[in-house]
Amino acid sequence: MKMAEKAVSLCGAQFCLHGRDEAAGLDCIGLAEQCLIAAHFECDVPNGYSIRGGSEEAISAFMTETGFERFPPTAELCEGDIVLVRPSPVQWHFLIRAQDGFVHAHAGLGKVVFCPGDAPWPIVSIFRLTED
Repeated sequence: MKMAEKAVSLCGAQFCLHGRDEAAGLDCIGLAEQCLIAAHFECDVPNGYSIRGGSEEAISAFMTETGFERFPPTAELCEGDIVLVRPSPVQWHFLIRAQDGFVHAHAGLGKVVFCPGDAPWPIVSIFRLTED
């Protein structure tokens, strides 16, 4: 899928909170936005948020209103899925499912990285673009 391929191609890009451009840096939402653009899907992504806080309900509502189908954390993952995880009790994070792992904007490492295997944090929801 184009989203997974784009995510993998962005590995190594610098991390930047609210970053929306590969050259200037990306956060997890900027990474997802770049993957959506590669899949020819346009939407207005949120900005101005804190790295901590928010709610699963608000995130899920935005994603479903934008055109994604929401799946439970136990659903089978597909390449290109946007996966909502919970790294800590006060933080939400998006991962992009790629073959045999996940791509995400890692604030601690300061760059976009590929993590092989299972998700490094508990999966809360899986979001997938629906086919019309």
